[in-house]
Amino acid sequence: MRWRFILNMVGVLTFFLGLTMILPILVGLYFSDSSVGPLFKSLVITVLAGAFMCVCSRNQKTEHISQREGMAIVAFGWMAVGLFSAFPFYFGGVFDTFTNSIFESVSGFTTTGASVLINIEAVPKGILFWRSLIQWLGGMGIIVLSIAILPFIGVGGMQLYKAEVPSPVPDKLKPRISDTAKVLWKVYGLISLAELILLMMGGMSFFDSLCHTFTTMPTGGFSTKNASIAHFNSAYFDTVIFIFMLLAGINFSLHFQFLKGNTLAFWRDSECRFFLLLVVILSLIVSVDIFGSVYEDMGQAAQHGAFQVVSIITTTGYVTADYTKWPPMSQVIIFLCMFLGASAGSTGGGMKCIRIILCIKYCYKEMFTMVHPRAVKSIKIGGKSVSEDVIRSVLGFLALYIGLFAVCSVLLAGMGVDFLTSITAVASSIGNIGPGFGMVGPVENYAQLPQAGKWLLVWCMLLGRLEIYTVIILLVPEFWRK
Repeated sequence: MRWRFILNMVGVLTFFLGLTMILPILVGLYFSDSSVGPLFKSLVITVLAGAFMCVCSRNQKTEHISQREGMAIVAFGWMAVGLFSAFPFYFGGVFDTFTNSIFESVSGFTTTGASVLINIEAVPKGILFWRSLIQWLGGMGIIVLSIAILPFIGVGGMQLYKAEVPSPVPDKLKPRISDTAKVLWKVYGLISLAELILLMMGGMSFFDSLCHTFTTMPTGGFSTKNASIAHFNSAYFDTVIFIFMLLAGINFSLHFQFLKGNTLAFWRDSECRFFLLLVVILSLIVSVDIFGSVYEDMGQAAQHGAFQVVSIITTTGYVTADYTKWPPMSQVIIFLCMFLGASAGSTGGGMKCIRIILCIKYCYKEMFTMVHPRAVKSIKIGGKSVSEDVIRSVLGFLALYIGLFAVCSVLLAGMGVDFLTSITAVASSIGNIGPGFGMVGPVENYAQLPQAGKWLLVWCMLLGRLEIYTVIILLVPEFWRK
């Protein structure tokens, strides 16, 4: 691999990240808070580091990026942005250790939403805005953003796009991959603007509306309030955020098709139908289960039950209620939602519904073959046969997902963390969700975990955001050989 070329690309991403710090600096100046100095210091360090990497590896432009190089650029690029975006938290005195700063930073960029902040509302507005902004950037992906706005990365950018976009088969909406990235970001920005306007219409301040928009659309879940969305105690805000969490959990190529005039785009997509049906069924079960035992009013039960199901299944992680006090069946459903995830091509994490569908159809095919050994039966999605390569990739992904969940849960438990916290913290981190159960429940955070445990979960967050293969491949010896 051409390491100087990879360094050059990582340098470009780092330089761009530094420039985005201008926005929270402006917010800090507007509110006249203490965030301006730390943010400016972080900007200077990040821009200079990016420029230094570019200068050291100049004249390394190319017209082709191999698959291995694409994976390396994405993996190391995300590590770099996770590192440098931690500086505002550290220099701003938000955390007393760099480990906590890295944890919050990576949690933001991977749109996990797991936090180690104890008093969110005491943090300066500029840094709170930065905390929300990195989730919005990470939602559609910093690499996809770079492909969209930096033409010289757009050449050969399919390798970067494939390594980052959370989908078994990335949707290429335009002939050029850079055009596809631009389309995705335009749709992402348009839906974000609609949510911002609706939240402000309900009476939420511009700052809170913008921050919550920046953390809803990427299904991130960071809030500007200690009690998350429960702070507002508003059915209107719950409804608006519920709708946009659902939209964020649907394949963005379908939003594009809908905006282009294909009004039946959502209904014709089998994964979208499966996802919405799953949401309806699980929401009904949870709402009925908590009616009477937790809420005396069916309207309240439906409001909080549906909100939490959608929040977890889309991997957003907002909370309006303490679901750890709900009946056991509802708690189990919430836990299972951590694995299911939203649609492929959405900003959500988890296993993704398309993989669940393929796995179910594969299991049915195996049982069908046992009954009819000579029959030839193919697996179809949307009327089209799915290749064996895709099925093998999906089954491999699911096996790796469950295997890594088990191994990391054991490792976290080995650090002295209790059983319930261990399995849900790992499930939440790999699924890019945020809240779990036990010590990391909806009214708690990750601050109590040991330092080594936080680093383990940082790795889990990267695994989940980059669809496992892009990160785990770095541990395969053959990846590094010529």
